[in-house]
Amino acid sequence: MAKPHSYREFWPFYVREHMKSTTRMLHFIGTTGVIVIAAAAIVTRNAWLLLAMPLCGYGFAWASHALIERNKPATFSHPFWSLMGDFHMYGLMLTGRMAAEVTHHGTGPRLADPTP
Repeated sequence: MAKPHSYREFWPFYVREHMKSTTRMLHFIGTTGVIVIAAAAIVTRNAWLLLAMPLCGYGFAWASHALIERNKPATFSHPFWSLMGDFHMYGLMLTGRMAAEVTHHGTGPRLADPTP
């Protein structure tokens, strides 16, 4: 795959890197944790809590890639688009539409890392 030039081009790669439902669920747990920590930091006015956000979000995500999906997190090649993908996937999971994305984009061989 050539290097994507837009998030729209990146999304199918992102979906293929999250084919296993357990991987997606661990991302969902991590992203939920990030949202809860952000809310707690606002409510308690404790900015130190914000330091826990990447530990929670990336901890669950990277563990899922290492232990379940057995691939390299997209964060390493496209950090901003990967973060967008996490929240995009989170929204689709909340609304029950992520399975359709996996079916739509997940057919065929898994794509190579989109870096040149």
